[in-house]
Amino acid sequence: MGRLVNFQKGQGPERLFTLKFNTVAGKCRYWCKLDSSFVESVILVELGKVKVMDLDSGTSSTVGARVQAIPGRPAQHGETCKQCHSSGFAALYQFKQQNLPACKPVLTPATVIATFLLMGFIFIPLGLITLRASNSVVEIVDRYDIECIPEELRSNKLLYITDDSISKNCSRFLKVPKSMRAPIYIYYQLDNYYQNHRRYVKSRNDKQLLHGLGDNSTSSCKPLESSGDLPIVPCGLIAWSVFNDTFKFSSGSSELKVNRKNIAWKSDRNHKFGKDVYPFNFQNGPLIGGGKLDPNTPLSDQEDLIVWMRTAALPSFRKLYGRIEEDLDADDVIVVQLMNNYNAYSFGGKKKLVLSTSSWLGGKNDFFGVASLFIGTFCMLISIVFLLLHVKNPRPYGDAMYTSWNKKSSSS
Repeated sequence: MGRLVNFQKGQGPERLFTLKFNTVAGKCRYWCKLDSSFVESVILVELGKVKVMDLDSGTSSTVGARVQAIPGRPAQHGETCKQCHSSGFAALYQFKQQNLPACKPVLTPATVIATFLLMGFIFIPLGLITLRASNSVVEIVDRYDIECIPEELRSNKLLYITDDSISKNCSRFLKVPKSMRAPIYIYYQLDNYYQNHRRYVKSRNDKQLLHGLGDNSTSSCKPLESSGDLPIVPCGLIAWSVFNDTFKFSSGSSELKVNRKNIAWKSDRNHKFGKDVYPFNFQNGPLIGGGKLDPNTPLSDQEDLIVWMRTAALPSFRKLYGRIEEDLDADDVIVVQLMNNYNAYSFGGKKKLVLSTSSWLGGKNDFFGVASLFIGTFCMLISIVFLLLHVKNPRPYGDAMYTSWNKKSSSS
C-alpha cells in the first residue's frame, strides 16, 4: 500500500518517492526512503505542498508537489487520509520512534530487596538439586597412556608408539567404587588435543562424505586429498587421525559385552555420511595417522569415524566408545584388555579411559550446581545488605508523577 509523490526541489531534477501511510494527530504522515539512500523522513501533505522532515537532523523543507495514484488504481477524493489510519503503519511508526507501550517500573528499595530474595530462594534449591544429581553419577577414570608403556621404553615414548614390532597390548584393572546401573557408558578422553585448530577443522569435505567419489572438489582436504594420484575417501586430516585404541572388558570369568551401535548422532548417520560411500585409498600413504577403516562397510555404518569427525571445541574432550548394558556391583574388579595404538605422545597428549553412569541431568558435572549456589548465595547476601542499609538510612520516595514518561503523558 503506497502512493507516489512527484515533486521538484530547487533546480534539481524530479525525484520519485514511494510513500507509506501513517496518521499522527489527524494529519497524514508518510514514511519514505529517498531514492537509493536510506534516509527516513516524515512528509506532510497540505494544500498541494510537501513538507519533508529529516528525522535524523531535525531539518525540514517545503516544496510544491503533486500526488499521483499508483498505476492501475484510480485516486479518489479523501482516499489518502483514509489509508493513513491503517493501524499497521501506526504501530510501525511507534515502533521506529520507540513510542510503543512499555513497562517502566519504579525500582523502590522494597521491590529490589524482594527481587534478590526471590532469586536466592530459586537458585539455592536448584543448585542443591543439580549437585545431588551430579553426585549420584558413578564415574571411573583411568589414565593408561604412561602405565601401558614398558618400563625400559618410558624414556623414549615415540620409539614405543612408532615401532610396530613392539607389542601394544596392555591390561588394566579397575575397581568399581559403587554399584553401577546399566547402561554404563564407555568414553575415551584426550587431553592437550586441539581438534578446534582452524586448519584441522577445515580439512574435510562434507560433500565427499555424503556422495563419495562423485565429488571431485577435495581442495579443502589438503594436505591429504590424494595419495599416489588417487583420491582418498574420506579425505582430510580429521579422518586421517581417527582414534584407534581398542578396549575389551571382563568381570570375573565372564566377558562384558560392549554395544557399539547408535553411539553417533542419528542426524549424522542419516544426513552427513552416505550409505553408498565406502572408504577408498585410505591410510595407504607413507605416513599413517590413526586407525584404518573397513573398505567393505559404508561410512554411515562406521560410527567410530562419525563420532570422531564431530570435532571438539576444547583441548580436553571425551568421545563415546560404547555401552556396557549390564549392572556392576560395588567392589567388582573390571579387567580391561586394550591396544595402545594411538600416538598422543608426539604432542604431549594424555589418554584416559572413562566408565560412567548417567542421571536425569546427564553425566557428572558440578559446574551448574556450583554456579547456581553461588548466584543464589550472592543474591541473598545482596538483599540482606540492601535491607540493612534501607532500615538504617531510609529515604523518602519521590513522586512518580515527575518521571519523564508520566510528565509526557500528562502534558499530551
